[in-house]
Amino acid sequence: METRRLELLVALARLGSMHEVADEMGVTTSTVSQQIAALARETGTALLEPVGRRVRLTPAGRRLADHGVTILAAVEAARSDLDPEAEPAGTVRVSGFATAIRRSLLPLLASLEGTQVRMLIAEHEPGEALDLLAEDAIDLALVYDYALAPRIFEDRFEVVPLWTTRWGLGVPAGSAAGGLATVATVDRYRDHDWIVNSRNDADEKVVAALAAHAGFTPRIAHRADSLDLVQDLVAAGLGVGLLAEGVPERAGVRLLPLRGPDVLLRAFAVVVRGRAAWAPLALVVGRLSRTGNVIGQ
Repeated sequence: METRRLELLVALARLGSMHEVADEMGVTTSTVSQQIAALARETGTALLEPVGRRVRLTPAGRRLADHGVTILAAVEAARSDLDPEAEPAGTVRVSGFATAIRRSLLPLLASLEGTQVRMLIAEHEPGEALDLLAEDAIDLALVYDYALAPRIFEDRFEVVPLWTTRWGLGVPAGSAAGGLATVATVDRYRDHDWIVNSRNDADEKVVAALAAHAGFTPRIAHRADSLDLVQDLVAAGLGVGLLAEGVPERAGVRLLPLRGPDVLLRAFAVVVRGRAAWAPLALVVGRLSRTGNVIGQ
């Protein structure tokens, strides 16, 4: 159904005269008549009936005109929503890993107050979030990788770097002193059990790469999604594992710095290519990208 024709019908219902509709719309009376006749053919029903030398809307025409008011309003709302110059309005569906949600999304919520943009937030590991993005189940994925084990993103995604944080090695308190280069530090724990993520293999790849440089294969014994649980396992003497610098260490855990090479976690905002211009999404990604820095220097 051609919305321009529907607009003429709505105007006729309001003004009651094709001549007045023509004057208001800046067209000829003949054009108004032809377009409404075409609309009648599209809908398969008579929309006008003669009354002397004039016409009036049939009951079907009046019902369609009533619907037309709602339809045209929805079309205008859609135009405004997609207009890059308009005030951003809409719901942005976001999936991200827990640290990014706490560090990036939650502080952003306050800055969105007073706007017409809202966020729906779900916690997922990077692989899960990227699958949801590919399925159009979300609009924005917050994911991470490590510089020592970079993620290869598909061409259909646009990737915006956000921030970087240093990671160290969590070991039981009382272990040997740090201060060594990364490979030497890792080598000290070649005979220990290792703890890695249960839902993402990024840190396992880093551990494997560092251990390979030290000349051994790490013995992966435990898997945990929560960094708090990783600390609990370390404190219980069950193994060692990567932990973010700057996170408070609990009793029984010591964090050894990993330098040369540094172990850097990198956070990214990822959207489907071509959709970054949608005003609400552009607003959220733009504000996220302005908060980038390095944590734990």
